[in-house]
Amino acid sequence: MLQSKSSMQKALASNLDAEEILHKLNKKNANNPELYGIAKGKNLIVISLESTQNFVLNYEINGEEVTPFLNELARSSYYFSDFYHQTGQGKTSDSEFLLDNSLYPLPRGAVFQTHPLNEYNAMPEILKTNGYYSAVFHGNNKSFWNRDVMYKTMGYDQFFSEEYYKITDENTINYGLKDIPFFHQSIPYLKDLPQPFYARMITLTNHHPYLINEEEQWIEPYPVDDGTVSRYFTTVRYADEALRQFFNDLKTSGLYENSIVVVYGDHYGISERHQEAMADVLGKASITAYNQVELQQVPLFIHIPGKKGKVVETVGGQIDLKPTLLHLLGIEAKDDVHFGTDLFSKDHNELTVLRNGSFITKDFIYTSETCYIKPFGAPVDPKKCEPYMEKAKEELDQSDQIIYGDLLRFLKQK
Repeated sequence: MLQSKSSMQKALASNLDAEEILHKLNKKNANNPELYGIAKGKNLIVISLESTQNFVLNYEINGEEVTPFLNELARSSYYFSDFYHQTGQGKTSDSEFLLDNSLYPLPRGAVFQTHPLNEYNAMPEILKTNGYYSAVFHGNNKSFWNRDVMYKTMGYDQFFSEEYYKITDENTINYGLKDIPFFHQSIPYLKDLPQPFYARMITLTNHHPYLINEEEQWIEPYPVDDGTVSRYFTTVRYADEALRQFFNDLKTSGLYENSIVVVYGDHYGISERHQEAMADVLGKASITAYNQVELQQVPLFIHIPGKKGKVVETVGGQIDLKPTLLHLLGIEAKDDVHFGTDLFSKDHNELTVLRNGSFITKDFIYTSETCYIKPFGAPVDPKKCEPYMEKAKEELDQSDQIIYGDLLRFLKQK
């Protein structure tokens, strides 16, 4: 039923629909001239941290840091402390779609599976016109989430899936190749890529149900009866160590100095079904609707060798990554259709919309038809959130129209 409805929308769509959406969109690029082109010509390495939420940073169990390397990375990078995933049912694939297209995922299903042959103006295509080679690295089956088809649509030059890796019973767990051997085996491929390159790397180990061998548990499980929450910290710790080793390998390989490295959480790891255990983890009496939105925060680090670290407190989401990274690389995409804005800009739009319609602003969180004031989480007069409600709904609707109607095909015909 959904497929036939979508096909009908595409068949009935016209160039006028595309022009109308473009007219409605605020295409004013919010940029920071101080940082424009600060990473011009450098390789861009983007690492997707599976199921990593922001609350694990600086968290300790029995005096041991859960994320010692990420804590260190936050001090040597631009670290965004109020950044959110915006994925829907497509989980990791949705986060990839958000990153590369600055469009929202769909309310049902995964764009990678439902609309893999649409016309997009994705990051790899834009970067290709600026001399970049692009590749994705993932130690899993190439057809999972229909990646092998979608990556071609978005313009990637190469996909290093599980067939490129030496995979054994010892170096795999759960969904595929463990993160440490994945990163280690990826280095030779990275070194062989034409430069400058855009490389996306998708980690796997910190995936539900959070299994790891005892000898690779470098931190104790959290002392709670909920096994999912308890084990989560052990696989986060493993992923953190994998990332530390990867940064060291980048340095010894000679790639580090000429690369900008972006690390971000792809989506939540602990669902709403584990609220009792999460209340214990966070030291709260209970998890409120406000807290649940806060838990959608994921880490974002933009690491540029030679640049000092800085905490950036602006509200943002995965939809902002594309315009932010293009700006840092000194690439203008004036005619690009995107809903995000440069996270470094003073004109950045501090309205982050989640796929379920909840949204976060500098001062408020709106969810479950309630307006809460930050940082206390107390309900306030709904009128405080009203100025953002229509804009949030409009953005989701417009993005859906672009995808369902395949509207970007008309713009490419110009």
